[in-house]
Amino acid sequence: MPSVVGPIKVNSVSGGVMSFGDSFYVSPKSSSKTNTGSGSLNTGDFLVTNNMVSTTNPFDPDIQDQGNVGNA
Repeated sequence: MPSVVGPIKVNSVSGGVMSFGDSFYVSPKSSSKTNTGSGSLNTGDFLVTNNMVSTTNPFDPDIQDQGNVGNA
C-alpha cells in the first residue's frame, strides 16, 4: 500500500540507514550499548532540559545481551 511522507528534516546521519514509506523487513545490522546521564543525548530544536540530580549506573548483571546474529 502506498504511503505519503510529509516534510522531512534530517539534522545528521552517522552510519545509519533511513527508510521512508513502506518497509517490509527492517532489522538491525549492528548493536551497541551506551551509558549516559539524564538529558545528555537529547537532540532537537529549542531543547530545554531540567535535570536536578542525574546518576547513571553502568553495572550490567547480564553476561550478554540479545545479539543480532543472522541479520545479513
